[in-house]
Amino acid sequence: MSKQLHLNAFLMSTGHHEASWRLPESDPHANIKIGNYVRLAQIAERGKLDSIFFADGPVLFGDTGRRPAGKLDPLVLLSAIAVQTSRIGLIATASTSYNSPFNLARRFSSIDWVSDGRVGWNIVTTAGADAARNFGLDDTPDHKVRYEKAAEFVEVATKLWDSWDDDAVLADKEGGVHTDPDKVRKIDHEGQFFKVQGPLNVPRSPQAYPVLVQAGSSEDGKAFAARYAEAIFTAQQTIEAGIEFYNDVKRRAVELGRDPETVKVLPGIVPVIGDTQEHARELDAELERLISPEYAKRQLARTWGLPVEDLDLDSELPDDLPTEDEIEGAKSRFTLIVNLARHERLTLRQLIGRLGGGRGHHTFAGTAEQVADEIELWFTRGAADGFNIMPAVLPSGLERFVDEVVPILQRRGLFRTDYTEATLRGHYGLARPANQYAPALVTAG
Repeated sequence: MSKQLHLNAFLMSTGHHEASWRLPESDPHANIKIGNYVRLAQIAERGKLDSIFFADGPVLFGDTGRRPAGKLDPLVLLSAIAVQTSRIGLIATASTSYNSPFNLARRFSSIDWVSDGRVGWNIVTTAGADAARNFGLDDTPDHKVRYEKAAEFVEVATKLWDSWDDDAVLADKEGGVHTDPDKVRKIDHEGQFFKVQGPLNVPRSPQAYPVLVQAGSSEDGKAFAARYAEAIFTAQQTIEAGIEFYNDVKRRAVELGRDPETVKVLPGIVPVIGDTQEHARELDAELERLISPEYAKRQLARTWGLPVEDLDLDSELPDDLPTEDEIEGAKSRFTLIVNLARHERLTLRQLIGRLGGGRGHHTFAGTAEQVADEIELWFTRGAADGFNIMPAVLPSGLERFVDEVVPILQRRGLFRTDYTEATLRGHYGLARPANQYAPALVTAG
């Protein structure tokens, strides 16, 4: 096949299943050990995956009794991993709600230099009073305002990355001129949310910009992704929902004058891989058995704005849940979870079990061949350009995917057998952005 899959490894301490840290094989302190993350990145690179990815947020998320909750700063992680790898792409989450464009643009540009052009930025807005209070605020603005701020944030960041021409640095020892001052410019941005003079204090990096990634699937999120995102991480439970989302964001991109092939849609999949299908189901059942449902019950009560005593583990969801419009954070994920529970008439306990591995992402237990079949089906049916691989248990789940599933996809001609490009943009087949300040080329008539 001429078109091939894009595979990203979404890394989370001991794995995506919330009970993975309780397994005998797991290191419950892996979340704060840099060696763990370097090893995972090297496994992903051995499998020729496009990239690795770290989620993040400026708040201690969830119940600390439930699973390892502490997180190292992902940009610090990427810097350390960059010097221990050579080809794997490196994507980190950073919020537009609680960062400044100048500082964040500088950090991503710096890591792009450190990694020789392998960095990506997962752009998120941040909701919730807990995060707001870490920055001296009572609460966050509403959903629409957060996305308006995010759009201006990206606009400022790209201006800063373009504030240096590619050939600004002359390093002319004979003439005594290091950098041409006429090729480094102020941006003098003044908008609704930001006022930034510039220029950036880092030269234009190997990729010019990090690959821009987005992970929201609300209406505002899809509109933002269609305008800015080059890769979209999304949660879809069924192939039909995946096809609908895929077609929607591609259509939106076309309407904005973009080539839909430059917008890669990567749903999450949580593969639980066994020697047989029965073995895979046993592994999945063992993880579900280790879930502490009371923790998850409290988290869902907070998310839904309900008293925890109103939720019964052995009853279906109450009728008086808020609507998506009443939820400020993770709107699309809220709807996905509620629809899943309503459609399958799940009790709260059953729903918690279904969410334990992927928090609403597609969980699939089977053999390596069956996992490869599922990935190929979504890819060939037009539900995905690739996948965000979310192993339930790490490192073993990533090792099995790399050593067992990837070779099957390679034999089928669906995935590369070796890297052919050096940058993350190259892996994704994306062009290096032109400098918005560069004079247009004049063609002789």
